[in-house]
Parts: sequence; structure tokens; C-alpha cells
Amino acid sequence: MILYFLIAFFKVFQNQNDIPITQGQTTGNQQIEITQNPETVKKEFPYNISLQNTEGDVINTSKLFKKNRKATVLLFWMTTCGPCRSELTAISGKFNTWKKSTDFDFYAISMDFPNRFEQFKTRVKESQWPFPAYFDFNREFCTVMPGELNGLPQLFVFDKEGKIIYTTRRYQAGDEDKLFEVLKKV
Repeated sequence: MILYFLIAFFKVFQNQNDIPITQGQTTGNQQIEITQNPETVKKEFPYNISLQNTEGDVINTSKLFKKNRKATVLLFWMTTCGPCRSELTAISGKFNTWKKSTDFDFYAISMDFPNRFEQFKTRVKESQWPFPAYFDFNREFCTVMPGELNGLPQLFVFDKEGKIIYTTRRYQAGDEDKLFEVLKKV
């Protein structure tokens, strides 16, 4: 009886688009390769999570994020999240001015499910943000970030040594100004 239940359960979820991608599966037209078991994801900055850009290229955060003696900002968002759009727009409008005053790295990381990769690409291309955006196609950041990214947008600032020094959850107008004050102090 239990065997029949398990078979039925897996058949139902076999066709779901919102389950994590495993080796050999694809998002859109791109073949994705997983380099690790989700249980072995490094839980410290710069992590070792595979991300995808709008062109479909896969890069690991251990190469992308550097402990390079400057602050790093990770903003987690979804294409279906109104407050995420508001925060990304607010930061985008001030970003180039901020970069003239202080040196930092900024990455917008989509936590959308794999079946929303095309919407991710469209949003990034239409928005023309002055900072890079990536797609966490396995949603692995949910396993390493404090609070498991419950409630978006979420923003984390890492100091020059890779330690979290500031975080926000959800967005209210003016939060971007608080972020800039933090960045100026790092």
C-alpha cells in the first residue's frame, strides 16, 4: 500500500515545474549541470551556488563573489513580487551616484522557480538595471541564508571579510537610503 502511495506521489510531482532542477534537466533551452549535492552547499560567503545569467551562462558564486576588501550586497527577489520591483527600481535610480561615492559589489538574485526563467530574462532586459542579475535555478540560497529567504525582497550586506552586517526583509520607500548609509561605513 505504501509503495503504491509513493509511486502515485512521485508521478504527480514528476510533471511539476516548480521542483528543483537536477542534473540533466533544463530551464528554457539551456542544459543545466549541477556540481554538487544540495546538502553540501557551502553555508559561508562566497558560498558555492550555481547561478545563471540572462544569456543562460552558469557561474558559481565561489568565483563570482569575491572577498575583495569591499562590501557586497545581495538582493533576493522574484518576478511576481511587487515590492521587489519597487526596491530594485529605487536602487537602480540611485546606483550610479552611490558608486561614485563608495566602492561595493551588488547582485540581484532571482529566487523564481525554474519554470519562470523566461520571465526573469524579460524582467532583467526590460529593466536595464546598472547591476548584474542572476537566477538561482536550484533555489539553493534558501538553504544558506538566515531565515531561508522567507519574505521577499530580502537584502544582505556583507562586509569586506564576508560577514553579514546588515539585512532587510520586504521593502518600504526609503530603505534604499538606509542601505547607502551602511555602504558608506563599510
